Amino acid sequence: MNTYIPTKIEEQKILAITCLSHFLSHFNLLVFPALVLPLSVHLGITLGRAIEISFWMYLMYGLTALPWGLAADRFGARALLTLFHLGSAVSCFLAAVYVGSVNGLALSMMGLGIFSGIYHPAGLGLISKKMPRISRTLAVNGVFGSLGIATAAVFAGFFNACFGLRTVFILLGMINLSGLFLLSGYRPEAKTKIKSTANKTTAAGVLPFIILLCIMMLAGICYRGSTLTVPAYFELKNTGIFSWCASVSGLPLTENLVATLSTTLILTAGIFGQLFGGRIAEKFDLRFCYIFMHMIIIPVVFLMARTANLPLIVLGMLYFFFLLGTQPIENTLVARLTPEKFHSSAYGLKFIFTFGVGALSVKAIKIIENGFGIESVFLFLCLVSVVLVSVIGLLILVTKNQQPDQQTD
Repeated sequence: MNTYIPTKIEEQKILAITCLSHFLSHFNLLVFPALVLPLSVHLGITLGRAIEISFWMYLMYGLTALPWGLAADRFGARALLTLFHLGSAVSCFLAAVYVGSVNGLALSMMGLGIFSGIYHPAGLGLISKKMPRISRTLAVNGVFGSLGIATAAVFAGFFNACFGLRTVFILLGMINLSGLFLLSGYRPEAKTKIKSTANKTTAAGVLPFIILLCIMMLAGICYRGSTLTVPAYFELKNTGIFSWCASVSGLPLTENLVATLSTTLILTAGIFGQLFGGRIAEKFDLRFCYIFMHMIIIPVVFLMARTANLPLIVLGMLYFFFLLGTQPIENTLVARLTPEKFHSSAYGLKFIFTFGVGALSVKAIKIIENGFGIESVFLFLCLVSVVLVSVIGLLILVTKNQQPDQQTD
């Protein structure tokens, strides 16, 4: 196939823009879970009702992915990423205004989900079309997504403890505006066609991609369910760690701040998982890397429902190492199973299933938490992972004569 190799300067600009945007796309959505307990107190509502405020944010984050992907294929990634930063900032400022209103906050969070949903189809489409080493670039890009996931909780916990809920949303809006400065210096350069034997796209047919969409939907339930639950779960389960930190430091710590710091610690493991996943994706069969990572998750998430304090922290680090480590593998599979000119649309369709349908986990968590306790959420995620591994097995069976290409450059 014909592909494009960007100049070194353009490649660096693309990487800087997509890494910052990926960071913010996840950072925007992971600030809210760290504020669930403070918001439930501030608004005088139950924990389940506070969690439910985020439902439309997570749903629209996924459901808008396909139209954003179609728009990126039509108008280009730069225009869409500009809208991403501007719209996200405005939504955060509105959240600061309506922080005392359940409905106002829910609408503001929905807006944040809509605009934050632009990044994945636009940004990943840009990477898959322009960058020569997809798996490795996706791994580096994924590190910044993981940084956004890992640091959102401690950001929210620290500024809420020091300045209050409204300040958290104002600062979040200002951080989103910073992306406009990077974009202002980027103009797509003239493309030079060259013949490439690397970075090929395999036309494997419709059925494997449909199966992959089902897998990614289940992975989205695992991702959204765990990231939404972990901060509150740690605050309830890690009382021993809180007592130790308070006694050793002598500082006026809050349980929420210690829980968000613990959440940041375990999500940081996902950074190394991304790099690990990107490396093995270049060396081995993508499908077997994918099933290997998800198989390890099953016993780990089961044990998370049975532990507390330090063992829970260790298990949480293992869980997010492997869960987030599957992302460069998964995103490379999307690129391999779809034609290049439709990459943004394919990623858009992916994130409808991953984040849109995955947002149903918000409703499921509320039902499970109210009926069986928060520990049962992790048993539910364990069951989802068992089904997920089974469907990956089906993908391997269906594509046994159509191995997705590995990169050799």
